[in-house]
Amino acid sequence: MRHNAPDGGAGTAPGTAPGGAGGRWPGEALPRPVLRSELLIVLALSLGASAVAALISFIGAATRPGGLKDQAATLNASHAPGRPWLDLAWQLFGIATALVPVLLVAHLLLREGAGPRAIGLDRTRPAFDLTRGAGLAAAIGGTGLLFYLAVRAAGLNLTVVPEHLPHVWWRIPVLILSAVQNAVLEEVVVVGYLLRRLGQLGWSPAAALATSAVLRGSYHLYQGIGGLVGNMVMGVVFVFLYRRWRRVGPLVAAHALIDVVAFVGYALLAGKVGWLPTA
Repeated sequence: MRHNAPDGGAGTAPGTAPGGAGGRWPGEALPRPVLRSELLIVLALSLGASAVAALISFIGAATRPGGLKDQAATLNASHAPGRPWLDLAWQLFGIATALVPVLLVAHLLLREGAGPRAIGLDRTRPAFDLTRGAGLAAAIGGTGLLFYLAVRAAGLNLTVVPEHLPHVWWRIPVLILSAVQNAVLEEVVVVGYLLRRLGQLGWSPAAALATSAVLRGSYHLYQGIGGLVGNMVMGVVFVFLYRRWRRVGPLVAAHALIDVVAFVGYALLAGKVGWLPTA
């Protein structure tokens, strides 16, 4: 990956912020232990913690009597059944707080003098992002659905319930916001930021790709083996395209579209078509 050159001149001492106390401190000038700690903290506050929770959840499901497909993994559940306004407040609170790690990543990128634009998180190429994202979503979405149905039938996956929200006016808007939140968080952290930091730490492109793909799969393990494997494959494709396009924008658009179709589609079709598994 391409990295911004340090702003300091030849005489800048290692580990010293160029431009004095108020100057920028490019990521490459940061000591490796600092970069490593920063990366671990970001993951611990976001998808790394989700991966550990997913592993614990999967162990619980795998050791429970009965098959995996007879158990359910609900993605968007009610937090206050029977109290729609309180439920809405919890839904919006959860979506907002889940995006805090993205703000942290943006801050860290700004601190090194690069900013979110360094990973292609900007509005400079909206048509490119949306068209590439829509094409990618169409290719992965249909394949992913067929793979899920196959692994569930084989008993390797829980029944995924994309939503179980009350039938109120905010149901669909919240599902769309949840889809966008998932897309922004995952693609910014597990692709743009992770690959940038691993590159600055001297990791090989192959090792960085494998780490990103395994991390993506691991925090979907709560869905079962299918969730793990399917998302690892998706992670490989997304890293390859990110390196080609040098932008997370198309990946965010694709991920958001996939999740919107999954969440809203389930809300509209569950119980009305025979091929769609329900809990």
